[in-house]
Amino acid sequence: MIVGCPKEIKNEEYRVGMTPNGVKDFVAAGHTVIVEAGAGVGSGFTDAEYKDAGAKLAPAEDVFAKADMIYKVKEPLPQEWPMFKPGQILYTYLHLAAAYAKDLTKGMLKADIRGIAFETVELPNGAHPLLFPMSEVAGKLAIQAGATHLQKNNGGRGVLLGGVTGVPKAKVVIIGGGTVGTNAAKVAVGMGARTVIMDAYAPRLTYLDDVFGGAVETVLSTSAAIQEQLTDADIVVGGVLLPGGAQAPHLVTKKMLKTMMPGSVLVDVAIDQGGCFETSKPTTHTEPTYVVDGVIHYCVANMPGAVARTSTMALAGATLPYGLAIANKGFEQAVKDDAALALGVNVYGGKLTIPSVAEAHKMKYTPLDKVLA
Repeated sequence: MIVGCPKEIKNEEYRVGMTPNGVKDFVAAGHTVIVEAGAGVGSGFTDAEYKDAGAKLAPAEDVFAKADMIYKVKEPLPQEWPMFKPGQILYTYLHLAAAYAKDLTKGMLKADIRGIAFETVELPNGAHPLLFPMSEVAGKLAIQAGATHLQKNNGGRGVLLGGVTGVPKAKVVIIGGGTVGTNAAKVAVGMGARTVIMDAYAPRLTYLDDVFGGAVETVLSTSAAIQEQLTDADIVVGGVLLPGGAQAPHLVTKKMLKTMMPGSVLVDVAIDQGGCFETSKPTTHTEPTYVVDGVIHYCVANMPGAVARTSTMALAGATLPYGLAIANKGFEQAVKDDAALALGVNVYGGKLTIPSVAEAHKMKYTPLDKVLA
């Protein structure tokens, strides 16, 4: 199989789909890898490293024209859609359920590709192996970002997370006790903040209470409880994920913002899935924040891109085994052999094969086994 790795063109996206070590594995398995010149520079990988690993270097047009599988990080932008070939495999994050992704969904269907979304590959135990590494990164970055924008020179309240002698610590409220929330809590606790984790699943809170040894407060998540915790929160992190890549629920409403302290910060890590704050909208690293009712919103849609080398190495390591399976077995056989990978298939042959996205956009859903048959 010919595997193509183009350069990411999303605003300030410095990650790359494949590392030189990944190229070596594909080449060793008998495949051809074409990498767009300059694709790895943002993550610290030179063209020479890719070439030494066995890749061929080419412009983006050639990568799309020659590859059987396009190996990316982020969803294709409109200027990339026309470059796809019918039947081509796309292996990347897609996040199609977000309200703003309806045009992307239509574009992918029109392109007649076979698209696997990293975020919906799901193991029998409910784990998301290709989402986990970036959720881990985003969770840790969420506190860094929140602390930075809490500074007065950045428009925030001017509060230090860990406080100082005789002065209270900042309060960090984390909504969602999954991978994002757990990693956000690690950093918040490490920086000395008063940390509250909220989750709707009581056993998860019990687990987190044990893991953190009482260093965090745990609160069962309800609308009323969220409202109560917001009133004196300095930073609120939204890290809620619904199964199947469904659009995130709006757990913090616009009305709730009026009860928050001016200069407090909302960090919406769920923005790729539409955001879990009603007032959220995607932002960029260049302009990461905006203010609604005195509350700072940080909603960068590709947070891990800010630490591109760490993120690329973590993500590429996780995606490589599945990518090799697709290349070695062929798309259809690979998804038939692996139920987790099959759940990652979002579009196939012009059909939408994931129910959560179909429901979000009120579009027709076709079961994957039906189109594969």
